[in-house]
Amino acid sequence: MNIFKRIALLFSKNNKNEGEESLSTRKGVNFSDPSARSAYFMDCLDQMEESSKEVELLAGEYQLVTDYLTDVDEIDALPAGKKSELESCAKQFAAYSSEIQKYRERKSRMSDIEYYTLKKREPEVEEGIAKIREAEKYAVAVKRDLRRLDGERQARLFIKNESRKNMSNYKGMVVIFIGAYVLCMLLLLFFQFALDLNVFIGYFLATALVAIAAAVTAIKYMDATKELKHAQAEINKLIALQNTVKIRYVNNRKLLEFLYLKYHVENGDKLEKLWKAYQLEKEERRQFTEAQAQSEYFQKHLIELLSNVRVRYPDRWVYQTGAFLDPREMVEIRHELIIRRQRVREQIDYNKKLAEDAKSEIEEVAKVYPEYAGEIIELLNSKDA
Repeated sequence: MNIFKRIALLFSKNNKNEGEESLSTRKGVNFSDPSARSAYFMDCLDQMEESSKEVELLAGEYQLVTDYLTDVDEIDALPAGKKSELESCAKQFAAYSSEIQKYRERKSRMSDIEYYTLKKREPEVEEGIAKIREAEKYAVAVKRDLRRLDGERQARLFIKNESRKNMSNYKGMVVIFIGAYVLCMLLLLFFQFALDLNVFIGYFLATALVAIAAAVTAIKYMDATKELKHAQAEINKLIALQNTVKIRYVNNRKLLEFLYLKYHVENGDKLEKLWKAYQLEKEERRQFTEAQAQSEYFQKHLIELLSNVRVRYPDRWVYQTGAFLDPREMVEIRHELIIRRQRVREQIDYNKKLAEDAKSEIEEVAKVYPEYAGEIIELLNSKDA
């Protein structure tokens, strides 16, 4: 892969700096710790892999919307004769569709726009509901995980601060012990030479007490140091987990926004309610067979005309006949498709940037820490295998 060559090149360029002092950590990661260093590199590689997969998934939707826009261009470019024939067929189909509505002597359960929106997406609505439900459920779970991770991080920060306070206190205690010992020695020397007293036992007891106190304090200080290091390691792991979860949350949020835009709803409950209403509405409309027969005839004719003029998805235009009769509606359709494609493009660019940022981060680390060249390449090979 090209990235191996680029990293190797970076190592060779930085060999001249081997004698210079470099930072031991980067953004809180202790690169002298093999496990922390490996976890950091794996996080960057996982980010690249996950973002690349997301780009692959979005590419199909982007191509589909692009094909829809191509259909708009094909229709706009039709000669006057073909366009007139399409308009005539579309007008007939619209007339019979309007006649069907006259049979309805009740209040509709849903608007025509909602009905036809769901009808043109009927094969994918149930899948869309499942996707929205899953994404909404996942969003709740991710938020809960983020709160939990933040709570755990705050707890580790508290332990870290307490460990630092304890270490400072132990240092102060050592100073006090030394001061007390020196003062005691001075008093004993005074008793020995000024008053001619035997203070050997005093020397022994003072020295023993100070030694015991210093040993206990040293042990507690080392325990506090270990606790501090452990807390910092846990904080680094939690931060890495939070970053990964946040990336997934952003991607899930963008997916939900796209699905809401696609089905013109605010949430999954709304789409499910519309879908149930649509199914009832569709069943009732089947009763008007005679009017529908005429409508279906012109519908098939319209599809045939569109198929003959290189429209890739003629079925999609059946319920957008207004676009053939009113140029403003065609403009609106084009505008909606452009917005949809732009949203998908933004998602693709966002994930590409995530992958590039992770790649740049690895390259930057390679510049700062050339001694880890072999380890980075080994990890890259393991991910590529």
